[in-house]
Amino acid sequence: MSIELIIYALSLAAVYSLMAIGISLLWSSLGMINMAYGATFACGGYTALMTAKLLVPSIKVLLAGTGFVKLGIAVVTLGGGMLGGALAGLITYYVAFLPIHDKPNFSVRSLILTLAINLASVQLLLMFFGPRNKALPKIFGFGKFEVFGASLRYDQLGIIVITSVLLIVVLTWLAKSRKGLEIRAMMQNPEGAALCGISLRRTALPIMLLTGALAGMAAVLLSQTIFVNPYAGATPLMKGLTIALLGGLGSVRGAMIGALVIGFLEAVVGLTPWLGQRYVLLSQFIFIIGFLIIRPRGISGLLDETRK
Repeated sequence: MSIELIIYALSLAAVYSLMAIGISLLWSSLGMINMAYGATFACGGYTALMTAKLLVPSIKVLLAGTGFVKLGIAVVTLGGGMLGGALAGLITYYVAFLPIHDKPNFSVRSLILTLAINLASVQLLLMFFGPRNKALPKIFGFGKFEVFGASLRYDQLGIIVITSVLLIVVLTWLAKSRKGLEIRAMMQNPEGAALCGISLRRTALPIMLLTGALAGMAAVLLSQTIFVNPYAGATPLMKGLTIALLGGLGSVRGAMIGALVIGFLEAVVGLTPWLGQRYVLLSQFIFIIGFLIIRPRGISGLLDETRK
């Protein structure tokens, strides 16, 4: 297996892991499958685009001659994407969680509401931005460099590094901070956490903001190789859901492992001459269906607990 293939697979896995982890966190802590996560992805991409258009000219003037222009553009673009995703998560919290979280059949109600939010968001984005593809600033540049005879792209390595750092920060926050411990308690035993005085409402808000920011970050990183459009979140949402199921719905570790598996599968199938990109989705679904038939609980075995 070549170095180029490994780096390409890891860059895909990095972006998919952000979506899958967000979906898994929402399900394990709130019992909610967020079908508006695709719209959150698209909103993060468009917010990054608007932020870049507004602030990049000023960044170029302020940092001219300092050598930090590219860094400033990257910070502004990534920050805009995460902010847009977090705001979309906040809207989802107030529309699809807060009014119904204590009602019967919350999982089904939230599924319907978030699907409605997703459809409405796509129409609003079409209304304001139109159907044309939009390009975000190339925050990693266009260059390549050689390592052991392999040609590696800056954007692929940048995606891997930024995602790795972000996931380390998020997982450390979940493990060490007080709010992170409350979220973990809610993930492990919601009823026991409630008896200990952990409020579901107060815990849900940072979860929605965090998962929204992860989707916004994924939008910016994935848009380094594709474009932003109102329908851009459909495929990442589908990939995130299937990877979360493969990993064991509700398991962060399983989502990360599942993202690696799917990333490598997509890279291998997409670069195989007699298969190509048109067979990527088909091969992924065949693999996931076959794996879940053999092991219905997923990689980390949380689906059985969910059914109980």
